[in-house]
Formats: sequence, structure tokens, C-alpha cells
Amino acid sequence: MKKILSILTLSTAVSFAAQAEVRINGFANLIGGLTSSDDTLYGYDDNISFSEESVFAIQLSGDINDKMTATGQLVARGVNDYDAKFEWAYISYQASDNIKVSAGRLRQPFFRYSASQDVGYSYHWIAPPPAVYDIGVSNIDGVKVEYSTYAGDWEYNLQFSYGHLEADNEQGILKGDNAFLFAAEATYEWFKIRAMVEPITITLINSDIDALLGNLTALGLDGLRSDLDLVEESGIFAGIGVEIDTYDWFVLAEFTEASVDESFFQPWQSYYVSAGFRTGKWTPSITFESFDSVNELKYLDQVAVLPAELQPAVGGITAGLQIAGQRKFDVASLAVRYDLDTNIALKADISKYADDLNELADATLLRVAVNYVF
Repeated sequence: MKKILSILTLSTAVSFAAQAEVRINGFANLIGGLTSSDDTLYGYDDNISFSEESVFAIQLSGDINDKMTATGQLVARGVNDYDAKFEWAYISYQASDNIKVSAGRLRQPFFRYSASQDVGYSYHWIAPPPAVYDIGVSNIDGVKVEYSTYAGDWEYNLQFSYGHLEADNEQGILKGDNAFLFAAEATYEWFKIRAMVEPITITLINSDIDALLGNLTALGLDGLRSDLDLVEESGIFAGIGVEIDTYDWFVLAEFTEASVDESFFQPWQSYYVSAGFRTGKWTPSITFESFDSVNELKYLDQVAVLPAELQPAVGGITAGLQIAGQRKFDVASLAVRYDLDTNIALKADISKYADDLNELADATLLRVAVNYVF
């Protein structure tokens, strides 16, 4: 069922686009990086690579009528061997001057730069801070309603979305049902503030985790397995962001947190603070980001009352699943952007990654990038 809405939307878009004037634009991010000797970070090592974060995309849009627009975005990522796929495919209906309704595969407005997260030209970094932005999922199959208005010198934007999301990442296949997101943003000249909250029902499919939990079932510990598994559990993701941009200089920050009611999932908190200034075509900046999912282990009280011969094995599973999800790190970065033309930016940055749980994972990364939009 999750693919039906996107397929219908794309089919409708193609049908109507044949009758409408199609607008074509796109972007390219050519990003190369390497770490210091023997370090690894974000997929990079001490051999320069241009595949980990490079992205090329084409977006097509066409007016179906004076109120409806069909949009599709085809994206090719270097990390996926540039295997192109539709990441966006939706139809929008401008119900009034203030209200727009969209349906299909859409970008979720989790963050300040969610809508342009892949468009490197739209921000001063080479990539948005991973501690906050790298959550493994960015799109939703569903419906989104946007409301925009003005009051005095303030501009307000409200967004509501509902649907299903799915991502295949290193943890397994993550599915989110009944994902209802509410985001609010207020802007006053050089000041912007936004907040977001998303209650969601989460399921994680991972054969290795299922095998471990199966051992608990074999021991007759169905209750403990139910507490630990991540199957249709209620969770919440929330964030807040502020930005001051006078054009000459800017400061922005975002904070997020996520939790799940009952499972081995480790709640996390993350944030970044970034500042810079513009002088001619140059934009130097500094960013500090942090991620923390280290929490007190749960369910060990259930292990403590088990027969002594079961405690080592069951305790190992109970604690091991939770410890595997714990991470705590900080990243400090210096970056510079040079606007070569009105649609081309050159960038370079150096980042120092410090892992609080494993000093051997500490790394230094140097990256360069060319961002292009058309």
C-alpha cells in the first residue's frame, strides 16, 4: 500500500505533464574528501573519494491547471553508484492564497533546510551537520497541508503532514506508520524561529536482532522480548531552531530529540550551532555539533530475578542491544564558501570528530565541493 500513492501521483504527473509546459531545473554537488592517516569518517578514509556525498538531480514540474502542479525529482547519489530514482513525486493544489495541499512522496519538514537538504548551493556548509540532519529518513508517502500568512512585520508558516515513511539503513529497515508532523515557523526580517513535533508508530526489521530476541522466546521470556523489540511502538521526534541573519553575519542553531516508549531503542538528543559572515564573495563559518544517545540501561531488573544460570545470557542480550545503539560524539568544523557565479559555489571545510565512547574513532576530515544549480 505504501507505494500506491506515489505510483498514482507519478502516473498522473506524467499524464498531465504531457499537456502542460514542463519546467526543468536541477542541481549538482560534487564533493570530495579524505581523512587523516588511518581515520574513517562519514564513509571517507585516507584515500580521496568523490562518491560518498556527491549528488546530481533533475526536477520536473508542470502546471496541470491554474491551481494544480505536478512535480517529480530524480536523484542520483554517488554512494548508490549514481543509480537514479524518484525521491519526490507529488501533486500540489493551491486551495487559496494561504493554503496549499500536496499529496504523493514528499520531503518532511523536519529541519530548517529540509526542503533544500540536498541542494548544497542553498547553505554555507558542504553538507548540513550530520549530528542533527542524518536521521536516516527524509521523505514521506502521504499528504501535506501548508498555511502561510502575514501579521504586521511577521511572516508565519504552518505545515501539517500525515503518512508513512520507510528507510533502509545500517540499522535495518525502519518503518514509520501514522506519522503526523506539525511544524511552525515565524520570521521577522532577520530573525527566524521554528519548531516541529512528530508522533509516530515505529517498527524496525533486522534479522540479526530478531534472531537475538528469538533466544528470549525460546527461554520462555516473551514478556522481556516484547519490552525489547521495536515493533509498532509509539515514538516521538521533536525539534526547535533559531536563526539570525543580517546578511553581513549570521548565527543559527537547531536542537532535536527522539524517543520510543518501550524497546531497546536509545533516546537521543542532538544539536548544532553555526556562525559566519559574508564579505564580498567569501563566506567563512564555524560549526559545532553534538549527538548523545547514552542512557541508563532498561529492563535489567527483569534479568536480576531470573535463575542465576540464565542471567549471563539474557543479561548479555538485554544490555547488548541497548549498548549497541549508544553513541556520543562532538564535531567542530571550519568552512569557507566562495560564490564563483550566481549559480556556482566552491567550498572547503575541515572537521574534527571526537567520539566520547571510543577514542579510536576520533578523526579529522578534509572536504572540498562544487555546488551548481540550474
